[in-house]
Amino acid sequence: MGKQAMGNIAYNQLSRADTLLYLLAYPQRPLLTTRTIELVGYDKLGAGQNATVAVMSYSGYDIEDAIVMNKSSLDRGFGRCIALKKQTVVTEKYSNETSDRIVRPQNEPRKQALDDDGIASPGQIIRKHDILVNKQSPRNKRDKITTSLGLRDIDYAPSNVSYKGPEGETTVVDRVTLYTDKDDRMCIKFIIRQVRRPEIGDKFSSRHGQKGVVGTIVQQEDFPFSERGICPDLIMNPHGFPSRMTIGKMIELLGGKAGVSSGRFHYGSAFGEPSGHADKVEDISRTLVEHGFNYTGKDFLYSGITGKPLQAYIFMGPIYYQKLKHMVLDKMHARASGPRMTLTRQPTEGRARDGGLRLGEMERDCLIAYGASMLIYERLMLSSDPYQVQVCTKCGLLGYYNHKLKTSCCSMCKTGKNMSTMKLPYACKLLFQELQSMNVVPRLKLTEA
Repeated sequence: MGKQAMGNIAYNQLSRADTLLYLLAYPQRPLLTTRTIELVGYDKLGAGQNATVAVMSYSGYDIEDAIVMNKSSLDRGFGRCIALKKQTVVTEKYSNETSDRIVRPQNEPRKQALDDDGIASPGQIIRKHDILVNKQSPRNKRDKITTSLGLRDIDYAPSNVSYKGPEGETTVVDRVTLYTDKDDRMCIKFIIRQVRRPEIGDKFSSRHGQKGVVGTIVQQEDFPFSERGICPDLIMNPHGFPSRMTIGKMIELLGGKAGVSSGRFHYGSAFGEPSGHADKVEDISRTLVEHGFNYTGKDFLYSGITGKPLQAYIFMGPIYYQKLKHMVLDKMHARASGPRMTLTRQPTEGRARDGGLRLGEMERDCLIAYGASMLIYERLMLSSDPYQVQVCTKCGLLGYYNHKLKTSCCSMCKTGKNMSTMKLPYACKLLFQELQSMNVVPRLKLTEA
């Protein structure tokens, strides 16, 4: 279906596209269920995957709830998800009866995603800064158009809308929708699709609130394995259990293991039910023993690195894990020098605007406590908003530098004899001027002039 045809049916169904949508690529239903889950129908619409979990310390990358993942499991599609994002472009109408226009692409750079109508077509692969809409805006948006011919090409300036996504990621235009809003402006809605595999820093959680980020991804050859040749998908640190007391997670591991071996979905209620629907831990243990497992759910594991048996039996079995939307790709941010604010000349704020990393008041206190004065000087001035000012040593007010006469001059004393040059944060100079505008006169006393 073409873009234009889609526009007709857009307003009632497609224009309600989600701003953010995360889809799991290979969802499964949980092995261990409860009566409530069945009543709400959650088992019909899975939102996670049954991971074989080994509860053990491994490599030191699993401190404080972090988890270690098996690279081969990720290759096979564990935790893979599709992220769909929305980007909307509006063609504005202006007060002088002119409006933005979308034109055919001519010789614009980064226009490989554009179709003949100047709009990116569905299925196109795009990267950061690629143009989505080849838009032009009128140069004059206020005055009435006097000529009867209307605007010429020269009266328009390019105002292309480009894709603002993470650097180095390959993204696909999933859907393009055309519709008009309530002000009769034409809007173009892009749904942009990305397939993501789990990486270090992505967040996972079991259904017991045991959330943790991926600390490291290890090759399957280095992973521990059982006598039956079973290799876990992820390794969880045992220190998450004692203080949290999530006994339900232990029951889930046992019940999931028994369920897999007997080929049925077990119940995870702690005390069983008189109807016989739910299983008590003793019943689960009995099933495990019948199928040749240890009644505690522990396995005899070999080290994947040395090949020798591990010194302890490891509690291992399937637990239903869910991938959370907090992914490192959406949060990663760093900057060297970059955009600055016009008023204070300090770095902009926030990840979206490529902002600086703020050294706050408490960090400042730490640096003062360490006596790291040059580091404070660098962070709070040199890396932020350094500014050179002319100071009058007589009256202590800021002067100016006359580039024609190559001399400094004090506006108060009307002379350039007592001038001294110093460095100052621009925000500090701004504060002085704002105070002066309210008739408060800050005077600088220089010790070394």
